Amino acid sequence: MNIFKLAHLILIDMANSKQAIKRARQNAARYQLKHSQRSQARTAVKAVKNAIAENNKESATELLKAAEKILDSTASKKVIHKNAAARTKSRLVKAIKAIS
Repeated sequence: MNIFKLAHLILIDMANSKQAIKRARQNAARYQLKHSQRSQARTAVKAVKNAIAENNKESATELLKAAEKILDSTASKKVIHKNAAARTKSRLVKAIKAIS
């Protein structure tokens, strides 16, 4: 049994009312969804940073387009703050422009 399911069961067992049980169930499901979306965004940003580290401007530019789409999507779903997404995109663009 993975940790998520174990934590999920513990939270539901701790709840004392129907409302609390439902909220615990919703929070667990929401956490699982947001966690995977946040992880996907981090992976996309990491791919762009790796391309920048290799001084590969063409690859970094292509990966940036994909990363921007993912960051905008996660920001619109309130997984990350919109300013955090904008700041990350800005820093990546700045780093790509710095590649000679």
